Amino acid sequence: MARSGGVQFGYKLMSETTGPRELVRYAQLAEEAGFDFVGISDHYLPWLESHGHSPFAWSVLGAIAATTERVGIATGLTCPIIRYHPAIVAQAAATIGVMSEGRFTLALGAGERLNEHVVGYGWPPVRHRHEMLREAIEIMRGLWEGGLFSHSGEYYEVESARIYDLPEEPVPIVLGVSGKKSATMAGELGTGIMAVQPEPSLIKDWKSAGGGEGGKYIELSFAYASSEKEGLKIAHEYSRFGALGWEVLAELPGVKSFEGATEHIRPEDLKDSIPHGPDPEPYIEHIKKGIDAGYDHVVLLGAGPDQEGFIRFFEETLAPELRGLGAGSGKPAKAPPKSKSKKK
Repeated sequence: MARSGGVQFGYKLMSETTGPRELVRYAQLAEEAGFDFVGISDHYLPWLESHGHSPFAWSVLGAIAATTERVGIATGLTCPIIRYHPAIVAQAAATIGVMSEGRFTLALGAGERLNEHVVGYGWPPVRHRHEMLREAIEIMRGLWEGGLFSHSGEYYEVESARIYDLPEEPVPIVLGVSGKKSATMAGELGTGIMAVQPEPSLIKDWKSAGGGEGGKYIELSFAYASSEKEGLKIAHEYSRFGALGWEVLAELPGVKSFEGATEHIRPEDLKDSIPHGPDPEPYIEHIKKGIDAGYDHVVLLGAGPDQEGFIRFFEETLAPELRGLGAGSGKPAKAPPKSKSKKK
């Protein structure tokens, strides 16, 4: 997935706001537009009623892997500890790794009650979720070694399992981080990291705990529109839930809870946190903050219904400026070649 010597720019497939066929088409358009990779959210429920969708991400991933040629593919994020058993995630990730011919990255997180409660196993405290995540990663890596694998741990049992279809190289793992504890865990586990705030301290904590290998992802939200007023309206309608912060996002149990919790968030409350409208300068400055903080994979999430417009905005307006930044190195960076044909 990496371009030598530079930051990669990714397009976020937000499954909570988009149907499955459209997600596949947007991934193809993102590849044609010169994005380096696409990432997809892995939800059971949307955040808000206005989102209106939530297809099964792994079915969509298979279709994307089969109908694209160059673009990297990633989850963002998959929770492998409650709704899924880690042995199943290991098999699913290996299959996408094979189908994409090594273009897949598995980005993992400790999940949100919103999605995990649906299987009726309850919602453990964050300390237990982190312990479960450690064990889940151990299981997945064991299965990716090939051969018969069994595991008897504190949280999971695996009995005589084997994954027969494995990619040539193990699937890279990236761990979602939001504070010192999760960044330290990612460093100890030797994974990459994914954040939603351009905090240099997360990278510092990750490196201090032994990290340094793997991608450093930052996901940033935008609201592209033909006017600032319309952009701010879109930001509020589709992205206001993000203003609650991860400590709240992880704990609320359902869509109605998020509707209630965001009832008093006004569009103007998001004015400074989500670049919006047609002017590229706020977008570029926001992205530069992430690059300057040390992140080398920037995921661009464009809120709202006009995804084709946002993809064109990146291709025609943002990408020339961003590639010219030298991806944070002070040197020009070349865009990857566009795909001239699609696999059928």
